[in-house]
Amino acid sequence: MNDAIHPTAIIHPQAELGQSVSVGAYAIVEQGVEIGEGSKIEPFARIQGPTTLGTGNHIHSHACIGGPPQDLKYNDEPTVLEIGDDNTIREYVTIHRGTVGGGGVTKMGSRCLIMAYAHIAHDCILGDEVILANAATLAGHVTVHNKAVVGGLSAVHQFVRIGESAYIGGMTGVAQDVPPFMLVAGERGWLHGLNLVGLRRQGFTRDELSTLKQAYQIIWRSGMRRTEALQEVKRELDTASPRLAQLVEFVESSSRGIIGPKGMEE
Repeated sequence: MNDAIHPTAIIHPQAELGQSVSVGAYAIVEQGVEIGEGSKIEPFARIQGPTTLGTGNHIHSHACIGGPPQDLKYNDEPTVLEIGDDNTIREYVTIHRGTVGGGGVTKMGSRCLIMAYAHIAHDCILGDEVILANAATLAGHVTVHNKAVVGGLSAVHQFVRIGESAYIGGMTGVAQDVPPFMLVAGERGWLHGLNLVGLRRQGFTRDELSTLKQAYQIIWRSGMRRTEALQEVKRELDTASPRLAQLVEFVESSSRGIIGPKGMEE
């Protein structure tokens, strides 16, 4: 018997566990689950399949991973959940598989921190190094780009996109797209400018921050129509900057509309 597998754990014969995987007391690993080497499954966690976890993941007690989507159209189709490497998924987190209508896949990247009671619904796509604080909730089909942070008790509407390195404050309702590098907070989510603390911690240069500040002023504070403001940004600022190009492309490609400052919502 593998000493790393507690004798009370229930592991389906067709589940696949890599080397050095530990499974705690009363945890359940069901059919169709693949767990990469070095992962740790704490007591009472439940992992349903089809679900694939990469290496070095840590699933804490009472988390429910890979359950069927909470979608009335779901009819037990074989959709999947894919999770990358070195993620920490804390107590009572729920992450659901995809739906046929949403592409069939819910996906999380690597090195994410999903704090207690957070929920990731069907067909969500999370990048790398994403943080969801306690009880943050993502509805179906939400996309969260790399290094974004969603504060505690915040709720994100279905089909919303959250840009790279964006920061959403606690207890915020997010109904439209959040542009990359920005800070959003408030009961219904208003844009408050750049996520300066987070960007500085990530090593953004002074020039990069200056360019993004100027873009923010033009797009959201100049009073121009959105299309005119974007054209002004392209004329006046260094669009060779990858960060600026990323911001402009995100805003231009939005189908739900972009969250704006208070009183300037789309």
